[in-house]
This record gives sequence, C-alpha cells and structure tokens, in this order.
Amino acid sequence: MKKTLSRRARVATGGAVLAAVAAGTFGTVAANASAPESAQDAAVSAAPAAAAGKRDTTTSTHLTIDAATEAAQAALKAAKKEGQRITVAVVDRNGNTILTMRGDGAGPQSYESAEKKAYTAVSWNAPTSELEGRLENAPNLKDIPGTLFLGGGVPVTAGKAPIAGIGVAGAPSGALDEKFAQAGAAALN
Repeated sequence: MKKTLSRRARVATGGAVLAAVAAGTFGTVAANASAPESAQDAAVSAAPAAAAGKRDTTTSTHLTIDAATEAAQAALKAAKKEGQRITVAVVDRNGNTILTMRGDGAGPQSYESAEKKAYTAVSWNAPTSELEGRLENAPNLKDIPGTLFLGGGVPVTAGKAPIAGIGVAGAPSGALDEKFAQAGAAALN
C-alpha cells in the first residue's frame, strides 16, 4: 500500500533535503578552500607578505575631505551670490570623486557634468576652458571616457603637481561655471 504525504509534509521534507544538500556543499567548499592541494600550495600559503622597499613606493598628496568641502561651499556661495544654480564636484588626483554638492535648484544634468569637468581638469592639469581649444587639433580627445571638454573645471595643485580637480556645471555658460570653480580653488589658498 502506497502512503501519500500531505502537502505540508512534502514541503517540510523537501526543505530539509535542500538544507542538507546545501550544508554538504558548503562544507565541501569550505574544506577545499582551507586545505592546500599540494606541498607547493602549502609553502605558498605559509610565505610571509613581501615588504616593498623605499625605492619601490611613492607618496602622493591628496586633498582632505574638509578642504574639498570648503572649496565646494565657496563655489556654491559664489554662484548663489550671482543668482546661479550649480552643482560642484571635487575629485582626487586619480579622478575619484571626493564629493559632489548639488545647489538648490541645480539641473539634473549638472551632477554628472560637474564630475566630468573636475576629472578632465585634474587629468590634464589645466582648466577645461583651455582644453576646449585642443579639440580643434585633436577632436578624438572628447572620446576619452569620463571627460568633458567644456569650461567649468579647474585643477588644484601642490608644488605644481595636480592633486585634485574642481568641476562646476549648471550656470548658463562654461565661463561662469569656471569662474565659480576658480572661487572654490581660491578658497584653498
């Protein structure tokens, strides 16, 4: 005589079987991950971390979050004084965004544009308004991912080396955007 289980019993039994299979699989993976496959693997995993020598490393200067915030607030204040609604972005030497502040009423497109202008300025260590002119001789520059060759980005330097970029977007012209970015950079001096 065949005995049928209720739906509740089948679900409970199925869940228990799945849990057992999963536990067995996890145990196998964990055991394989912790157990070396050969004596060579054991020697590699027991080796200490290599220490880099002084000549193998470099030190770079970075803008602090407090300085980036001060610069961004100065740019926003300068724009507000002239009735402009902008977004300001500050990136580090590697083009990583430190912060982005969208002013009250700034357009949605200004967020990404400000970051790209900051990235472009620090990448070439030049104001983006100056870089716009380079497009005439090298139009493919605009195809570099993450860049925007419109006025509004300025580099921040330490000892003539770029350490950050400030980008502003949202004003009616690149010249105004750059004026506000310069106000942010001037707040750092």
